Amino acid sequence: MTHDMTVFIVDDDPSVRDSLGLLLGVQGYRIALFSNGADLLNAWRPDWLGCLLIDIRMPGMDGLALQRELAERHSRLPVIIMTGHGDVDLARRAFKADAFDFLEKPLEESKLINAINDAFVQVGQLLTESQGKERSTALVAALTPREREVMQLVVSGKHNREVAELLGISVRTVEVHKARLMSKLNVDNVADLVRTSMRA
Repeated sequence: MTHDMTVFIVDDDPSVRDSLGLLLGVQGYRIALFSNGADLLNAWRPDWLGCLLIDIRMPGMDGLALQRELAERHSRLPVIIMTGHGDVDLARRAFKADAFDFLEKPLEESKLINAINDAFVQVGQLLTESQGKERSTALVAALTPREREVMQLVVSGKHNREVAELLGISVRTVEVHKARLMSKLNVDNVADLVRTSMRA
């Protein structure tokens, strides 16, 4: 999973960009370097995977403004804010805007690596959830209208007899629909059926 991810570095200081690029490149990370927020936004694509390493103080668009703009674009990339000015107010504002982490310059290599790895783990979890949701949605969409009706009543806590009465069908027919829909959804108990239904 992590080999598909990139660390997107945004810093106006060329020496910082170069040193971070070298440090992370040697560690095996894929990197992309940007000298300002506008350049990153021009290149930005919604399917990017990885995390952002953003300097908080830059001319023009600062790190917090870039963070806000990315949030408006519904970016799901975790944002790690870097600053040479470790004041509490900036840290508070960054976290309030959902920054993943906040690191003071000069960056400690171990803290930086840990922050990036933790961010990658979060992205991996979000991807897994998203893929599970898509899969559940597709499976539920493949059910017949009657099977969906039965599923909705079962997950709302109704027993077979109650489902039969509500739909005007026999208990045996409910059992057949229930068995078919559970087979189609690859679940073998009601708890998993509820889980799949909620994900979809």
